[in-house]
Amino acid sequence: MASTRLPPIPDNFSGDGGDDGKEVSAVTVDDSFTSTRGSWKHAAFHVATTIATPAAYAPLPFAVSSLGWPLGVLSLVGATLTTWYSSILIASLWKWDGKKHTTYRHLARSIYGKWGYWSIAFFQQVASLGNNIAIQIAAGSSLKKIDRRTVNYSLHGSSSAKVFKAFNGLGIIAFSFGNAMLPEIQSTVREPVKKTMYKGIAAAYSIILLSYWQLAFLGYWAFGSGVHPFIVASLETPEWTIVMANLFAEKMESNEPTHRSPLRNHLLRLVFTSLYMGLITLVAAAMPFFGDFVSICGAIGFTPLDFVFPVLAHLKAGRMPKHSSPKVILNVVIATWFSAVAVMGCIGAVKFIIEDVKTYKN
Repeated sequence: MASTRLPPIPDNFSGDGGDDGKEVSAVTVDDSFTSTRGSWKHAAFHVATTIATPAAYAPLPFAVSSLGWPLGVLSLVGATLTTWYSSILIASLWKWDGKKHTTYRHLARSIYGKWGYWSIAFFQQVASLGNNIAIQIAAGSSLKKIDRRTVNYSLHGSSSAKVFKAFNGLGIIAFSFGNAMLPEIQSTVREPVKKTMYKGIAAAYSIILLSYWQLAFLGYWAFGSGVHPFIVASLETPEWTIVMANLFAEKMESNEPTHRSPLRNHLLRLVFTSLYMGLITLVAAAMPFFGDFVSICGAIGFTPLDFVFPVLAHLKAGRMPKHSSPKVILNVVIATWFSAVAVMGCIGAVKFIIEDVKTYKN
């Protein structure tokens, strides 16, 4: 869930690395986009670390507890398989039109035009903003402790409360698989690019599967329905484990590449970054509801990027038969279901944010 920065689009720039040399020379292209020497291990490392951040791990047991054992297991396994499949689809669109598209936004533009570019840009910025607020809330949550409850696995509350809690859990799971950087990663790997990327994705998802499922299911098993949205806050002993977990949780997303630019640009970046960090810290302090922010970020930001767009883009780019083959039907089902998940996750998150604001006490 790496942060993304939205650059302006020159009118004559398509973002492609194909034969259009004049367009590429119109902007400064980062060296990481022009280097194509990465192995499948390089791809696996970046895919895994882009998805599996501390903010992504932390709420997984809570998400499962919001759904209960049957639906929780089904939802997590389904999200794992779906995002693995959608990652393969995005990787398969490499040079789909004969040009190299080095960012997710430019890949979307090549398929859907300018509205595709701006749609992806919007979802990326929502995801980035929500993710950064969630990290700030997590930092604060790691300093608090809740009382340990008796472990049970019952879903508490009225029928409607259970439904909204399940909606919230779906949004959290979507957040935990957020990755809007695949084309950027793919543009740095060596030939054969598609084969290398497929292998890297498979290796990354092997790591994600083992770590996500283990934490989600064992965390829910250990703490039951009383598990905190930020799993570290559910720990009480031993103290050294809590300290180490909190230190790892303090990871901040500051992986911006260093550009060769004048001092004035660096000063402007410092000013805007400071203002941005001040804003998200203020929001996080005013509404420190980690699970709610993670859910709404997953619903509005990452669900469209990682579940819906890849399957629709694959269909639109003409990479599948026009008739209703099983693969086409699968893509339509995925797009339809996860569009509904985005709406449900957003509804659940908004409801709990409103409730938490009313009951929140410093």
